[in-house]
Amino acid sequence: MKSLDAVISNNIKREIETSGKTKTEIARAIGVAVPTVSQYCSGRAQPSLSTLSKLCAVLDCSADDILEVKHNFNLQKNVTLK
Repeated sequence: MKSLDAVISNNIKREIETSGKTKTEIARAIGVAVPTVSQYCSGRAQPSLSTLSKLCAVLDCSADDILEVKHNFNLQKNVTLK
C-alpha cells in the first residue's frame, strides 16, 4: 500500500522530469531552496498548499496531478493516510 506522502513525492518527481526544468529553476520560481525541492521528490518533505499551488503553476499541472484526489477517492483502500 502506498502512503499519500509516497504518491505525492512520486508525482512531483514525475512532473518535474516531464517539465524538462531543473530543480534549481523550479526552486527559484517557487521561492524555496534547491534541497527543499529534492526533499519533495524523495518524500522527506511535503509542500505547503501555497507552495503546491506555485509548484503546479511552474510545472503546468493541476493539484490533482500531484495529489491524485479523484483517483484516490475511488480507490481509497490502495492509499493509507497518515
